[in-house]
Amino acid sequence: MLILSLNIPLQAAKPLKPWKKGAFETQKYRNIFEEMGYDSNEVNAKLNQIFDDLFFGPNKVYFEVDEQLAYVSDIKNHDVRTEGMSYGMMAAVQFDRKDMFDKLWRWSKKYMQHQEGPMKGYFAWSCKTDGTRNSQGPASDGELYFVTALIFASNQWGNDTGINYLAEAQNILNCSQEKNGENGITPLIHPEHQLITFVPVGFGAGFTDPSYHVPAFYEVWARWAEDGRADYWRECAVKSREYLHKSIHPVTGLNPDYNNYDGTLLNSNRIIGDAFRFDSWRVPMNIALDFSWMNVDRKWQQSYANKIQKFLYSKGLYTFDDQYNVDGTQVKEILQAGEHKALRHSLGLVATSAAVSIAAKNNMSREFVEQFWNAKHEPYDDGYFDAYYDGFLRLFSFMHLSGKYRIIFPEKR
Repeated sequence: MLILSLNIPLQAAKPLKPWKKGAFETQKYRNIFEEMGYDSNEVNAKLNQIFDDLFFGPNKVYFEVDEQLAYVSDIKNHDVRTEGMSYGMMAAVQFDRKDMFDKLWRWSKKYMQHQEGPMKGYFAWSCKTDGTRNSQGPASDGELYFVTALIFASNQWGNDTGINYLAEAQNILNCSQEKNGENGITPLIHPEHQLITFVPVGFGAGFTDPSYHVPAFYEVWARWAEDGRADYWRECAVKSREYLHKSIHPVTGLNPDYNNYDGTLLNSNRIIGDAFRFDSWRVPMNIALDFSWMNVDRKWQQSYANKIQKFLYSKGLYTFDDQYNVDGTQVKEILQAGEHKALRHSLGLVATSAAVSIAAKNNMSREFVEQFWNAKHEPYDDGYFDAYYDGFLRLFSFMHLSGKYRIIFPEKR
C-alpha cells in the first residue's frame, strides 16, 4: 500500500524557485529537500536506504550470479531487460559502485549484446534470468542508458581497470551508426528525423517513445564519447527538445506512451500507444534532468512542469490515477501490470511528478515533494507490488530532488 502523509507544511503556498543555470555550467545541483527544511543527514540516510532496498533488501531486484556477473530483474514480468540493466549501471556509477557496475555490464555483454551479424552491437531487450533470450531485438532506451553509463564510468574510473568503458560505449555508437536499413535494421537515431527510435528494427523504427527522450544524454555523448560526432549529438539534443514541445499536450502536460516523430498520436487502436501510461511516467523525470543539467529550454520546461502538476493536482494530490488519455479524460481500457489490472495511485508517478518540481514554479510543487517524501514502497491492498519499475523511478527521482543525480565529469589523473 502507498501510505502518504496529509501533513502539508505551512510554507507549501510559497513557490520553489527554479535555478537559471545548469550543472554543465556550474557543476552545482539543487537539494530541494534541504530547501524545504529537511535535515541533510536525514535526506542522505533516506537516499541510501532507498538504494539499499532496491539492490540488497528483501525485495531486491539485483542478483549476483558469481564474482563476475549480476543482473537486474523486472520481478513482476519474470525477466531481465536492457532497461533495468542499464538503469542498474547508471545507479551504480552514480553511487560509485564499480563492483556492481562491472558485474551488470559483463552480464549484459555476455547474454544480451549481439557480437556479430546484422544486429551487431545492439542488445536483446529481454532475457530469462539464466541468460536465454526472450527476444533478439533491441529497445532503444537500453542502448541510450548503456552508452551514457559507460561514458560516466570511463570518466570516473578510467579505462585501464579491466574494462575499457569508453571503447564499449564507442562500439555501441559506431555499430548503430553503421546500420543502413538492410534487413530492416536502422540506427538508434532515425536518420531522417534525428530522433530516437522506439526500436531500431522494422515497424518500431517508424515511431518513437517520448520517455526515451533524454536530451542531456546527447550532451554527454557530444563532450566525452570521442567518436567524431559531437556536432551531430548536439543537434540530436536540440531536435529532441523540439519534439517534446510537439509531443506533450498543451493543456494537461500529458504525453502518450508512443507517437509519431512529428508529435502526433499513432492512432493505432492498441491499448499501448496513445494514452499516458507506464512508460509516460518517466517524462517528468527526464525533463527534470535536462533542466537540472542543461537549463537551455528553461521557459518551456517550467511551463511544462506547472501544467502537469496542475493537472495531477486537479485529480487529487493523493488520489490521481496512473493512466489517462493525453487530454486528461479517463481511459476506456486499463493496461495490465504483471498479473494485476487496476488504476492506482502509483509510487512511480508520485515520484516523477515530484522530481519535476526542479523546474516548477507554482504553489503546488512543495506538496508534490512532501507527498513523495512520505510515500512508502509497500504492497497495495490487492497484493500488487512493483519492486522494479516503481523502485527505479523512486530512486532516480529522489536522487534528482536531493542533488545526487549528477553529471560525472572526467577525473583528473
